[in-house]
Amino acid sequence: MPFARLANATTPTCHIGLGLAAVGRPGYINLGRDEDLGESRSVDALRDRTHELLDAAYAQGVRYFDVARSYGRSEEFLADWLNARPDIDDVVIGSKWGYTYTADWTADAETHEVKDHGLATYERQRAETDALLGDRLDLYQIHSVTPDSPALTDKDLHARLAEAAAQGLTVGFSTSGPAQADAIRAALAVTVDGEPLFRTVQSTYNVLETSAAPALAEAHDAGLTVIVKEGMANGRLAEPYAPDALKAVAAQASLGTDAVALALVLRQPWAGVVLSGAATVVQLASNLHAPVVDLDEDQLTRLADLTEEPGAYWERRGRLPWH
Repeated sequence: MPFARLANATTPTCHIGLGLAAVGRPGYINLGRDEDLGESRSVDALRDRTHELLDAAYAQGVRYFDVARSYGRSEEFLADWLNARPDIDDVVIGSKWGYTYTADWTADAETHEVKDHGLATYERQRAETDALLGDRLDLYQIHSVTPDSPALTDKDLHARLAEAAAQGLTVGFSTSGPAQADAIRAALAVTVDGEPLFRTVQSTYNVLETSAAPALAEAHDAGLTVIVKEGMANGRLAEPYAPDALKAVAAQASLGTDAVALALVLRQPWAGVVLSGAATVVQLASNLHAPVVDLDEDQLTRLADLTEEPGAYWERRGRLPWH
């Protein structure tokens, strides 16, 4: 598996990946994004911003980059960056299929993405991803699997994914919603010819939403690489939005609330890669302090008190506006 390169890397930041959801398209739900991006959101402006972030991340030891078909032109931006730097051959590239981007490069579209986990969508989007990333793609994930997703039961789809895996592509899935644990456990049971289909899982986990932890531990024990997304809860754990308890712990550590929030995720024994969703180089630099944060038992207890009921967390996330 290509992820062995991450596990064997010596830099602490290799366990932090960079996700391009916030910079691959002009609209997204992260809090504070208006201030982060300003008015300049043309294709060229966001391509330049993405390349600046990728350069900074790579220079500081980040080796996993995460995109998706629905993240606007994120695959294209990443492909441009890779093609301009053919000497960079030690990165791991992951993308996702299952959502189609429909916002037509606007931030105020009525519908930004459409979900479909059918075989036809996989075939179409696999070809689209291949046209951009080609053999640089290491990991292809089903985007946002929920317990009712047909991707969990479609044997024809499973067979096609197994074919891709046999050709060297790592096959994984991501989850979202209050029933993430159920989706993870259902996906762990999917086999083709008696062999587990999925080798990675990408789930939301942060100080506010911890419900997937037991299932993620089970996935890790089953040999899957766990990738954590939304460790910053779409900006709710960043200044100035962070809860007072998180701000207090960050002040004690003399670091940002973002570094503390990501440190809490990194310390989970099942967490293989934790994604930064930084939209600026300054945010990225702050995120990358997470590996040096040392939390004591009192601080961990205070942070644990911030956990929300999953239904409430996801209901609030669902009301975040696209900026």
